[in-house]
Amino acid sequence: MTRRDGAGAGDRDTASLRSALVAGSPFAGLHVLADDDERWGRDPVSQARDACAGGAHVIQLRVKHASDGQALEWALAMRKLTHECGAAFVVNDRFDLALASGADAVHLGQTDLPPERIPAEVRSRLAVGFSTHSALQAEASRALSIDYVAYGPVFGTTSKQSEYDSRGVAALKRVAEIVAPRPLVAIGGIHAGNLLQVIEAGAAGAAVISAVASASDPAAAARELACHYPSAQARRAQQAKQVQQVRQVRQVQQVRQAGPAPQLGSELELESGEGES
Repeated sequence: MTRRDGAGAGDRDTASLRSALVAGSPFAGLHVLADDDERWGRDPVSQARDACAGGAHVIQLRVKHASDGQALEWALAMRKLTHECGAAFVVNDRFDLALASGADAVHLGQTDLPPERIPAEVRSRLAVGFSTHSALQAEASRALSIDYVAYGPVFGTTSKQSEYDSRGVAALKRVAEIVAPRPLVAIGGIHAGNLLQVIEAGAAGAAVISAVASASDPAAAARELACHYPSAQARRAQQAKQVQQVRQVRQVQQVRQAGPAPQLGSELELESGEGES
């Protein structure tokens, strides 16, 4: 089907706007997962502190072994840290823990509570991230009430067990197109040596565990990764600019839909002519 020039320009405007909005999402940038895996030799709060010092954009608490009481204590401390450093705070799996700690979002997996089962009053207070591992799952996520999509493992990883093989950068690029305009966060085996591939594939964010947790200087490791994304302050400025862009694009689209304005001079001539006859 041949498109009119006007339609093509509108599509380009919309695509540019979507790209800008994704880049300005609070869930774009570096996600550092802080968990209670004993391999790291430090608790999640210490990990989060280093991630904040390194400029991480999102900190996610992932608890697999600790009691609920301990998990809540960590979550409250991490909420305080992320407020101070301007990062978003996400809790993995547990929307109840996310709610109790005042987190910004809960991150759910394929076998966790389905997003649509989260009560509406809770959903109004929490953003939702959702993990996918195939193009089919990414397609299905388009129908869900979620705020960002994670996809992977992109590369091989030993930080967490996964039943899925590494997906690769080409698959990541395809999924970024599928889930747009929602931001896509790449997961699995990401480090300083391959982060640019992830960004070039269209992922708005990248989630890491061992790239920071196992580093001799975790704050420096986080900083090396985070520097590829805008700072929290720059992102806020970008979001303000995007609000104006949204308004301008909508105004242009409304004018196009309304069609050409009537010619005032022609109407006056017509009225004048009718009066002389």
